[in-house]
Amino acid sequence: MPFENGFIRSEFGIEYMIAKLRAALFLVIFYSLTVLMIFMAFPLLLGKQSAMWRQANRWARLHSFLARHIIGIHSEWLGDKLDTLFSEDRVYLVVAKHESMFETLELVRFLGHPAIILKKELVDLPLFGRLLKAHGSIPVDRSRSAVALRRMLRAAGDAKEQGRSLLLFPEGTRVAHGDAPPIRAGFYGLYKMLNLPVVPIALDSGLLWGGGLNKKAGIVHFQAGEVIPAGLPRKEAEALVHAAINRFNQ
Repeated sequence: MPFENGFIRSEFGIEYMIAKLRAALFLVIFYSLTVLMIFMAFPLLLGKQSAMWRQANRWARLHSFLARHIIGIHSEWLGDKLDTLFSEDRVYLVVAKHESMFETLELVRFLGHPAIILKKELVDLPLFGRLLKAHGSIPVDRSRSAVALRRMLRAAGDAKEQGRSLLLFPEGTRVAHGDAPPIRAGFYGLYKMLNLPVVPIALDSGLLWGGGLNKKAGIVHFQAGEVIPAGLPRKEAEALVHAAINRFNQ
């Protein structure tokens, strides 16, 4: 083990330990407050759906606040921010790179009240899953049955009619920074059915936000690519999305 200035230099140095302690403190506080916010949200089920949207946005802002002030992670947008794209209340299919949990809540905060397309296992969770349904999140059933697909497409169409943009992670799962798997087939099905322009978003959260205590201070960069028009052929649409969301991997 090498020495530097009379001290042992190792992966378990003081900065490493402080980062772990900060991450542990964040997890304890965030999940404790999340449980509280879940129970506070249940009375909102009796009201309008917009009340659930506001509660979800409060949760996302809490996550961002704690990440910034405990761990030292915050977001920075490069180029046009989302509020510029949405200045005319347009509805989009927003597709984003998915490297960690961090962006799932940051994008809720930035988008306001998107209809999030997510794996069915989350919607099936007790208590929390009930709130996801009330929020209008759209589950993806990986059994790929025709019934499940029609249900998902119908829910996506309903969200569009409400004037809500949809948020999709088109690679289907979280990936390590630098990985660029192909776009899943479900993207084009939604793109074709909804006939909406696409806003692709690149990000690099995987460099800072790992699982468990593997988190460290720094800036997570986001960048919205050029808007992709509706109605393109499948290969062209998928190629444009793939290139745009992987901008930071090149």
